[in-house]
Amino acid sequence: MQVFGHGFGNGKNQKDEYKSNNERKYNMSNNCQSCGMPMKRDPEAGGTNADGSKNKQYCSYCFQSGEFTQPDFTAQQMQDFCIEKMKEMGFPKIVGWFLTRGIPKLDRWKEK
Repeated sequence: MQVFGHGFGNGKNQKDEYKSNNERKYNMSNNCQSCGMPMKRDPEAGGTNADGSKNKQYCSYCFQSGEFTQPDFTAQQMQDFCIEKMKEMGFPKIVGWFLTRGIPKLDRWKEK
């Protein structure tokens, strides 16, 4: 029985529970794989492929007609761009940084 922590005899030890929570925290499958925005926030419900079909990997701000809207951006430039957009929306810069710090780990940037 765990006295401190989340479980009181739930069969998991704290290390297993931490791993489970950590995996959930960094599961970015529901986020744009270019900018990290939650896909549920995309008013178009995803970008578009060249054939006009919906692209579920990238948001409509990042991907239109089968191409990236900012094809020459680096991961750092995308992070800076998103931070500026969030500042325009009233978020403090530190919050923008916190929410965009995972951009270099997204699918679009993994190869670069």
